[in-house]
Amino acid sequence: MLPARSRLRASADFQSAMRRGTRAGRRTLVVHIALTGDAERMAGFAVSKAVGGAVVRNRVKRRLRALMADRIDHLPAGSRVVVRALPGAADAEFSTLARELDDALGSAMRKASR
Repeated sequence: MLPARSRLRASADFQSAMRRGTRAGRRTLVVHIALTGDAERMAGFAVSKAVGGAVVRNRVKRRLRALMADRIDHLPAGSRVVVRALPGAADAEFSTLARELDDALGSAMRKASR
């Protein structure tokens, strides 16, 4: 599970990462990354009602949190990541979400490091 200290909570942090960061999209999700230079690596998740009902949205968030828990330590220090789920995430297999998250993180990191 993603540690509590690594979770984005404030809406200002979400907005900052989404507006100032780089993004990369896939069929099931969009990843926004902002390199702030702080010591902590943090991640947040945005799952709208377009994805599905409350049960579906919570399942998608749990899956994304579990996937990011394995990947957050591999990000540069000071990374702020927002993973925005798209409607396709509701029906996607866990392995598909993992593959698309890896692809989107890699692409967004390459863009951010330019």
